[in-house]
Amino acid sequence: MPAPTAPTPLFVACLCAQWCGSCREYRSLFDQVAATFPDFDFVWVDIEDEAALVDPVEVENFPTLLIATAEGAHFYGPLMPHKETLVRLLRANAEAPPALLTDAQVQALAQRLWHR
Repeated sequence: MPAPTAPTPLFVACLCAQWCGSCREYRSLFDQVAATFPDFDFVWVDIEDEAALVDPVEVENFPTLLIATAEGAHFYGPLMPHKETLVRLLRANAEAPPALLTDAQVQALAQRLWHR
């Protein structure tokens, strides 16, 4: 019988803005979830403070999450600011990452964030 495989290490970036009330409220929840997944790399990115890093990707809704593995970005999009939703999404991506996204700009952003 094969040994169980370890979860895929994830890189999880929350793209937000300081002026956004939803983002400010979501920050503590995001940090709580990060503490429960110590093998994953969590980063908070203020899209205005780090515009040069985020451009040319447009972030239209907050909070927006980018989830990647070493292979590239697997999820990019807005997420309801609920702890259970984030935990469920992270577990699903760790157990069986979906196909890589085809958006080249999002893939490039994932690489910039991964290597910063």
